[in-house]
Amino acid sequence: MWSQQQIDLPAFSRGFHIITSYVIDSAPEIKNQSIGMLHLFIKHTSASIAINEGADPDVRVDFETHFNKLVPENSPDFIHNAEGPDDMPAHIKSAILGSSLSIPITDGKINLGTWQDIYLCEHRNHASGRKLIVTIEGQ
Repeated sequence: MWSQQQIDLPAFSRGFHIITSYVIDSAPEIKNQSIGMLHLFIKHTSASIAINEGADPDVRVDFETHFNKLVPENSPDFIHNAEGPDDMPAHIKSAILGSSLSIPITDGKINLGTWQDIYLCEHRNHASGRKLIVTIEGQ
């Protein structure tokens, strides 16, 4: 069985946001799969998706702090800044973290670890809503 759909996420502020419930709620077919794979793809070049700890919100704050130091805004090295000083840093952060995830489905649930959640990594100061493609393969 294959299924595919688009999730339209609302606009989030800059930072790292847990979106696990958005994904699960938008893909009820997961419950019907004894074994399978959930593939997520974000259709943007200035935001990314990742899996990491969801229990302690300090982790998400530390991610934002680290990435802002790693790829600072207003760098004289950046030529591409047509949409503002956060434009090129957002593209670099997105390339580092990635645009897709594959998560196993086991017994009708996504098979994440105890502390794991799915993140939307929003790298723009004033982003609009984001679009994810959810593809499920399973039986």
